[in-house]
Amino acid sequence: MKTADRPAKAKQAAIKHKGPGRPEGASVVRDEILDAAEEMFANLGFAGTTLREVATRAKVTQALISYYFGSKFGLFEEVFLRRGQVISQQRLENLEAMRAAGKPNVRGIVRAFLLPTLTLRGTPQGRAFLRLQARLHTEPPEISYKLRTDAYGGSTRRYVEVLREALPKLGELDAYWRVTLMIGTYLYAFSDTHRMEEMTPKGLYDPEDTEALIDQVTRFVVGGFEAR
Repeated sequence: MKTADRPAKAKQAAIKHKGPGRPEGASVVRDEILDAAEEMFANLGFAGTTLREVATRAKVTQALISYYFGSKFGLFEEVFLRRGQVISQQRLENLEAMRAAGKPNVRGIVRAFLLPTLTLRGTPQGRAFLRLQARLHTEPPEISYKLRTDAYGGSTRRYVEVLREALPKLGELDAYWRVTLMIGTYLYAFSDTHRMEEMTPKGLYDPEDTEALIDQVTRFVVGGFEAR
């Protein structure tokens, strides 16, 4: 066998390891690995997750994970950027659509920022990513800083600029502080902490009412931006 043929043969064998009844297409298998890893990283964190456990959950070999992603960090990075970069792009598109329609107000800017993340609450995988995103802030700096910057750095800076246009008296440092506090607020509110279920009387709060959720977060955040 030629040396160049070996990776392809190994990859094909690893994909077939998944067993009867499961898709054998490479892109499907890759996505299933990412889905399994997303759930485990969200629940256990980077240090608490092993490639062996991800392989077991995804029903693939550990060698196949290494083939696709190189290392555990490579897998973690791909899991995070897969959705994070889409969120960032959607935020920019929302912002430009508003600006094309006229000068956006603070409430509109905040909702444009929040909506791409809120939609993730509609699926179990999306909710897993929200937990992972919240957990990223507790991961070591060598893991978290670059990922956050790669996923969100450009779009976040753009929102700071547009918010300062809408609030001319808001200083640059204050703007960055308040955007940071907005991020902390939505990460907590959107990430299935179940705190509202624990605190409120039974029947008062509906965890599936996403419109009420974004309305509460938006009003809270807008009040913070407009405070002197």
